[in-house]
Parts: sequence; structure tokens; C-alpha cells
Amino acid sequence: MIIKHALAMIGLVGLSAFAHAQDPNLARNLAASCANCHGTNGHSVSGMESLAGESKDKLMQKLIDFRSGEKPATIMHQITKGYSDAQLELITAWFAAQK
Repeated sequence: MIIKHALAMIGLVGLSAFAHAQDPNLARNLAASCANCHGTNGHSVSGMESLAGESKDKLMQKLIDFRSGEKPATIMHQITKGYSDAQLELITAWFAAQK
């Protein structure tokens, strides 16, 4: 039973990686969910932190800190738990590439 479960998980990870490779807009689409607070393409106009052009590593560390509870948040600690590490990597790379 454990082996079947492990093989199923490996298959899901492989399928997820395949989906990432197949959708060239995946990073942009994932990052679009941030627009409500952080502005279109990460350019905030509402006083919230802008994400566009920030260092990928800096953004990733903030998201990790939100997820772990190390960095206080009103909503980000919940939002970050809804993404895999691979998805967060895509999102932070996309924002880092914005001007």
C-alpha cells in the first residue's frame, strides 16, 4: 500500500512538472492572483508593497517566512500555503523579471 501511494505521488509530481513545461503562461497566470493587493504585474498603487522587479530570492524568502509564520501577516500566511514550492518559485521569478 505504501509503495502504491509513493508511486502515485511520484506520478503526480511528474505530471505537475509536465504541466509546468507545457504552459508558457503558467507563471504569469499564477502571479495574476496577486494583483488584487499588489497591483497589475506587481505594480502597486494602493500603498501595498510592489513586487515588480524585486529580487527573486528576496521575494521567495518573504513567502517562506509568511508560510512558516515567522513573518506576521493578515492573509499572506494563508495564501502561501495554497501554493507548492515550485509554484512559488515560478511566481517570484515572474515578478523579478517585471520592470
